[in-house]
Amino acid sequence: MSNPTKPTETGPNRTGIAGSPIDGKAMVEGAQKGSPAAVFEPPALSAMRIRYSSKMAPVGTIPPPLSLKGVASTAAQMIKGNKPTVFLDLLGERLAFERTGTRLYEALLVKLDAADAHPGGPTREDLERIRDEELEHFGLVKRSLESLGADPTAVTPSADVIGVASSGLVKVVSDPRVTLNEALKAALTAELVDNDSWLMLADVAERLGQDDMAAEFRRALAEEEDHLARVRSWLTSAVEGEAGISARAGDGHPPSPAP
Repeated sequence: MSNPTKPTETGPNRTGIAGSPIDGKAMVEGAQKGSPAAVFEPPALSAMRIRYSSKMAPVGTIPPPLSLKGVASTAAQMIKGNKPTVFLDLLGERLAFERTGTRLYEALLVKLDAADAHPGGPTREDLERIRDEELEHFGLVKRSLESLGADPTAVTPSADVIGVASSGLVKVVSDPRVTLNEALKAALTAELVDNDSWLMLADVAERLGQDDMAAEFRRALAEEEDHLARVRSWLTSAVEGEAGISARAGDGHPPSPAP
C-alpha cells in the first residue's frame, strides 16, 4: 500500500508567505534592505557573466578518431565541407541520454510497485518493455560510434551537458517521497527531449550519407514516439483520476506496436 497522504491533499505547507502576513512583510523588507551593492545590480551582473562566457574554455571537445577507418571517414567528410565532429557529438549525447532513460524506467518500476494501481496507468510489462527498448537504443548508438572509429566511452561536450541536465530527472524519480504520477511527469519531460533528439540525429545521419544508420535511427524514433504516447496517456489518466473528472471520449492507451 502506498502512503495514505496524497501530495494533492491540503496539508501543512509552510512555503508561502501569505499564511503569515506580518512575518512575510518583514521578510520582504529584509530582502530589500539586504540587497547587494550597485556592482551586483542586473546590468553589472550581466556584464560579468558575458565576460566569463566569452573567455571560458568550452565544456569539452571531441576526441580524435582512434582507427584508420575513422580518420579516413572524417577526412572524407571534411573534404566535402561537412563537419563530422558535430555528428559524433550528437551520438555521444544520445548515448548519455539513453543510459539515463534506462535508469529512469528502472526507477519507475520501483514507483509502480509502491503505488496503488489505478485505471489507465502503466503495467510492469509496459515499463519493462520501454526500459528494454531504451537499453537497445543505447546499444545502437554505441555500435554506431564504434563503426565510425570513435570511442563510445569518451564523454563528448553535448553528452556532458545532457548528463547534467537529465540528472535532475533521475533525482526526481529516485526520491522516495515522489509518487508514481509525479515521476511520470519527469518521464514525459525525458520523452519529449528524446523524440526531438532522435529526429535530429536521423536527419543529420541521412544528410551526411549514413543511410543505413539513419534508417536504424528512424526505427528507434518510432519506438520513442510510442513511449511518448504511452506516458502521455498514463499521465492524463492519473491527473483525471486525481481531479475526479471523467475521461474524454477516445482517451486510452495507444495501440501496441507490431512485433
